[in-house]
Amino acid sequence: MRERQSLTLLTYNTHSAVGTDGAIAPERIADVLSECDPDIICLQELDIGLRRTGSVDQARYIACQLKMSYHFHPALHIAEGQYGNAVLTRFPMRLVRAGALPGLPQRSRLEKRGAVWVEVLVQDRPVQIVTVHMGLNRRERLAQAVALTGPEWVGAPQCKLPVILCGDLNALPASPVHRLFRANMRDAHLAAGRPQATWPSKCAIARIDYIYVSKDVIVRDCTVHRSRLARLASDHLPLLARLEITEPEGMRFTDEEDT
Repeated sequence: MRERQSLTLLTYNTHSAVGTDGAIAPERIADVLSECDPDIICLQELDIGLRRTGSVDQARYIACQLKMSYHFHPALHIAEGQYGNAVLTRFPMRLVRAGALPGLPQRSRLEKRGAVWVEVLVQDRPVQIVTVHMGLNRRERLAQAVALTGPEWVGAPQCKLPVILCGDLNALPASPVHRLFRANMRDAHLAAGRPQATWPSKCAIARIDYIYVSKDVIVRDCTVHRSRLARLASDHLPLLARLEITEPEGMRFTDEEDT
């Protein structure tokens, strides 16, 4: 068994930095992230160069404020700009894959969705991180979950343990999507104790943001960050996990369900 490595990971739907007060303020998103001080940050719903949010490159701005490197993937190209997901970290990082998630051919008007997969070097340990933002249609989400667990994403031969998949799934814990992910990975929030809701931020009633970890990862804690600023900065609350990486070489996913 290798020596354990600790890390903190946060997932957060930023709502394009539009707060619950209607103000556009990417600096508040950066401040919320500073309150949590994570090693790895997975963000959804970032605007890049869009007039609706002041033409700011939100991924670059937030990364610069936190002094982190980042990879951004545009799920949508909108006129003058882009909209999508990003991973930020202070650790060395390389992009493995960024791409679209499947939609429904008969529902062409559904918003396009995407995912980003990076490999982060946590001290001397490569860790696979996949962040996603899934659709609002139930059948669409299931197709996206099947793709994410398949051979192009976490089922790929190069997606070696340890693996963390996280993001805004737009799915509740009783959903087929959640059951599919839990067939191969652990729900970090559930593993840490009684999970809490993440949306809407002012008075959260639904758990739709998740962190899943391969079964070699120890979950020390997983909490929803509920500061006053977090309740204001976005319509989602951030989810923060404190983890330890313990996987021995050669380990792969199992089909054993959490008990």
